Amino acid sequence: MILTLAILLFIILEAGNVMILYFAPDSKMGNGVAVFNAWEKSKENPDMHEFVRYMVFWVAGTKLIFISLLIVVLLTGSTMTKMLSVFVLILSIASYFWRLHPIIKLLDSRNEISPGGYSKTLGKMIAGFMVMFILSLCVYLIFFNS
Repeated sequence: MILTLAILLFIILEAGNVMILYFAPDSKMGNGVAVFNAWEKSKENPDMHEFVRYMVFWVAGTKLIFISLLIVVLLTGSTMTKMLSVFVLILSIASYFWRLHPIIKLLDSRNEISPGGYSKTLGKMIAGFMVMFILSLCVYLIFFNS
């Protein structure tokens, strides 16, 4: 049950992010790209803006694939499949700190992100996801894996 709840919470939050990316990319909420000053600058060059829009929608599509697979895991997966899915989510979410976080920190330090300090907020939020999944996995292994 604890693994299901953690996965379900992630699905709900990511579904909101997908909706923002597809239908309100100008938003500064969720994964809206308006936090990047380059989003507005890209509108000055139609070719560049179309490329940026393509990448935004590509990210949304990738998130949609994750969400869809997690729904299948919730509906048809065994407890072992759910446990391994949570483990894989921890690893895949951790990849943010390998490639994306250094870039967003750099952009933040150059005042290319509004509001300032967004990289810290995003880093804490993503670390929070990892902690949620790690704790749910530990709780499952300690209390429910008998």
